[in-house]
Amino acid sequence: MQQDLRNIAIIAHVDHGKTTLVDQILKQSGTFRENQEVEERVMDSGDLEKERGITISAKNTAVTWKGTKINIVDTPGHADFGGEVERILKMVNGVILLVDAAEGPLPQTKFVLRKSLSLGYKPIVVINKIDRGDARPDAVLDEIFDLFVMLDATNEQLDFPVLYAIAKQGIAKHDLEEQGESLAPLMDTILTHVPDPHQPIDKYFKMLVSSIDWNDYVGRIAVGRIEQGSIKVNQEVSLISGSGEQKMKGRATKLFTFNGLQREPVEDAYAGDIVALAGYDSVNIGDTLTASEDPTPLEYIDLDKPTIAMYFRVNNSPFAGKEGKYVTSNQIKDRLMREVRTNVAMQVEPTESPDVFKVSGRGELQMAILIETMRREGFEFAVSRPEVLMQDIEGVTHEPVEEVIVDVHTDYSNKVIDNLQKRKGIMQGMSQEGENNRIEFRVPSRGLIGFRGEMLTETRGTGIMHQQFDAYEPFAGEIPGRNRGALIALEKGDVTGYALEGIQDRGQFYVEPGDPVYEGMVVGLNNRTDDMIVNVAKKKNLTNHRATQTADAIRISQAKKMSLEECIEFIANDELLEVTPQSLRIRKKFLDHNERKREEKKAGLN
Repeated sequence: MQQDLRNIAIIAHVDHGKTTLVDQILKQSGTFRENQEVEERVMDSGDLEKERGITISAKNTAVTWKGTKINIVDTPGHADFGGEVERILKMVNGVILLVDAAEGPLPQTKFVLRKSLSLGYKPIVVINKIDRGDARPDAVLDEIFDLFVMLDATNEQLDFPVLYAIAKQGIAKHDLEEQGESLAPLMDTILTHVPDPHQPIDKYFKMLVSSIDWNDYVGRIAVGRIEQGSIKVNQEVSLISGSGEQKMKGRATKLFTFNGLQREPVEDAYAGDIVALAGYDSVNIGDTLTASEDPTPLEYIDLDKPTIAMYFRVNNSPFAGKEGKYVTSNQIKDRLMREVRTNVAMQVEPTESPDVFKVSGRGELQMAILIETMRREGFEFAVSRPEVLMQDIEGVTHEPVEEVIVDVHTDYSNKVIDNLQKRKGIMQGMSQEGENNRIEFRVPSRGLIGFRGEMLTETRGTGIMHQQFDAYEPFAGEIPGRNRGALIALEKGDVTGYALEGIQDRGQFYVEPGDPVYEGMVVGLNNRTDDMIVNVAKKKNLTNHRATQTADAIRISQAKKMSLEECIEFIANDELLEVTPQSLRIRKKFLDHNERKREEKKAGLN
């Protein structure tokens, strides 16, 4: 009854070409018609994924090659979405490790490879982008081998097959000298190297839920690999939580397998296949769906704990409720709880205030994606500066430490090194490739908040930074915060060109004439270290004297428009970021100047 089957995940660092490779596999396996219009990176289905060019959530697809069905999972490459990668690895029997021929293995490559080696998988290594001008495939292969050794790979795992690819052109080959015409060598290697799932069919049905999907017609859909037995539509199945507690009994109302980009309804499915199953509204990731005769849960992989937290709160600024559709605490709470159901790397906790929720995750980017998604859905709220989650280990306070790799031009490397050392970073090594230096550091996560923006300024926008959580280590001591103060609006009103002209030598402004502001809103960055209150809404007194034309011509330097990530990195501990579908505004927690002074005095006494 069981068909020929392979389950495989594609793992790599961000932007090394995973999704592009899947595009070509789908095209060359006959999934699309000859003349079918197909957009690029078809697996990145979300708007944010397309805009940013990164994969945020794992996607399933399946192709048939030489009579064998191959289930493929395209996984995220960014460290902040590592929770997606960890649980997806439980669904497959092998992995393709994709590495850029110029950049080589980066922190996220190491992270996903460590996870797959610990599960006993024997990776297929694909060195991609060999057509790049700065490609160095032989040196990169040596680095990959060293990485395998460092991660304690077994002799069988060290004997990995290597292919060289140009994913964009749909070419893979065993030797660099070969011409290469298609991805056939890679597909054949998958069939010969990846074991077929040896799950027993003659036992009771069991499936671990590794992913959750949603459909307006059938509700929540559980996705996972059938570990044993078989299932038919309308069969009675029990839902068991990870702790072994029975949640509910129900029937599998709909059953789907994957084919290309489609989910195909089927009447039955067997051990080893990856399926989607509907009929269970309370199903969560990590639960087990099992035949009622054998209600024992399957073992679930422990995910790494969140390292960073932000406080989401109801917006209480003078402009509250003007731009958003969903503004109440209940609406924000329901949306956050909905996120946690499908995103296992995030946690939401209530606080003493009913209007404030503590949201914990893996990194600033993961938080920024959630905030951006919510504002596009019409939510309006405020968020605090990210804070690092400490752990108490044997009475000693420990904090998360990250591995950081910065690729930077040699002219700017000293500035980057100085900045990271001020942030309690410890340099691990430096290597030179052409005119660029690759600098390796271990830095407390606290020290990296706001670093990316400073690094881009110091390197004239040319520096590239990769980071990855490594371990918890003893607290490294105080780290200096933002070295420049804020320019704060004195009163509510619209910004005037006349007011900005008079004070533009005070610093860099984030507002321009016509923008509405309110008391306590941050309108710019001061040239000095302390905060300064400025009146940006001051109007020119009208007189009956006619001004000369030169007096009328106001010269104002251009306002800096900050992205969401830049705003999150910029805000200080006493500030909030007001997020609406149309605007991002930085403001002080206490809008009244006198109230801020009182709070500062209280903090000083404590």
